[in-house]
Amino acid sequence: MLYNEWLDLWLQKYVKITVKLKTYDYYTRLINTHIKPILGKYDLDNLSPALLQDFVIYKLEHGNIVTGNTLANGSVINITKLVKQSICMAYDLNITKINNSNKIKLPTNPRTKITAFEKYEQEILEKYCLNNKKSNYVGIILCLYTGIRIGELLALTWDDVDFKNKFISITKTAYEIKQNGKYTIYVDTPKTNNSNRVIPISNTLIKILKSIQKSATSKFIICTKSNTMVGTRSYQKTFERILNKLELPYKNFHSLRHTFATRAIEFGMDIKTLSEILGHKNPAVTLQRYAHSMTAHKIEIMNKFGKMLSF
Repeated sequence: MLYNEWLDLWLQKYVKITVKLKTYDYYTRLINTHIKPILGKYDLDNLSPALLQDFVIYKLEHGNIVTGNTLANGSVINITKLVKQSICMAYDLNITKINNSNKIKLPTNPRTKITAFEKYEQEILEKYCLNNKKSNYVGIILCLYTGIRIGELLALTWDDVDFKNKFISITKTAYEIKQNGKYTIYVDTPKTNNSNRVIPISNTLIKILKSIQKSATSKFIICTKSNTMVGTRSYQKTFERILNKLELPYKNFHSLRHTFATRAIEFGMDIKTLSEILGHKNPAVTLQRYAHSMTAHKIEIMNKFGKMLSF
């Protein structure tokens, strides 16, 4: 069987029913864009170790579809994982007699640098959003003080806010998928089981939300002029325009989540609590991701502790 044919079968029969629509769409794009054009013409039994390794090297050196230049190690690793998974499945099902995918050598994946806003930058951003007449800007404040993801923010409805007990429930997320040249918004369950969570919110945040709710006409906290859900791409562009207007250095929207985590650590929040609020699988994930913030916090604590020493 040609690898092209098997990839289509694998996606439809074994992947589609086991992952979220967003993940399936992502896998399909990677396969159609990166894998099929190079490996698709080969028979499964002819995917030799040398051929597969040459594929990895080519992607590292010329994998950028737009420029033809290098492709980031992380991207190549994600692409190659699909190659490995698909070949392993074909081997397990006796569709191919040979599985050379375990012989592929992958590049190292440098840890992605976490970007967070400095305190003074956060203050400028907060002041602008709170003093602006556009109620949708409250979404930026929500992210800065809860650490929720953009999809979780845009899927939030007023029913998710418990004003009495002062918490918000994260039970869904929104994302966009391009189909037939047009982006469509989908609402799904959160990223992982751990992403289903309840987040306590401060008295100040409750007051801000109450003031906005008084004039709200949509079930969505962040909404369009026609009271429908705002798309992730649209809200990201809004965020970028705000940064440009305030002449703040560019940071992507996810940096708001990193900023929340960084400030939480600076304020002394324990890692287990932070992990639960962020919706991470376990505290180890949080520790690894925010090790740099923990280091600064540890130095500060040790210096305070060291003041007890007389010299």
